[in-house]
Amino acid sequence: MSTTLFKIVLVLTFLVIEYLALTPQHIEVIEGLWDKQNHFIAFLVLYVLLSIAYERLTTLKKIGMLVFVGFQIEITQYFIPGRFFSLMDIVADSIGIAMGIALYRLFNGVRQIKGKRQ
Repeated sequence: MSTTLFKIVLVLTFLVIEYLALTPQHIEVIEGLWDKQNHFIAFLVLYVLLSIAYERLTTLKKIGMLVFVGFQIEITQYFIPGRFFSLMDIVADSIGIAMGIALYRLFNGVRQIKGKRQ
């Protein structure tokens, strides 16, 4: 897949996550999961998509961008009725980012090994 397609998927994924995180509506499918699990999965996926779409960004820049997004979500939730600021959500985001780094590096390492064999 081209990086352009991954950029589009990244933006769409980001918009869906923002909507789900900031809507005051209760969404049964999402709320059926443990809240921290939602944060973990969302930020793992965002990190992997960001890394594929923007390979030239350093790991530190990607981490900074996503931690900023996590704080932005939590700060915004503070002002939404029925939502609240949670440092534990940011911890779950950070663990998702860390696992995203590991998964992306594993994927990238396998891809490089396959490329050398051919």
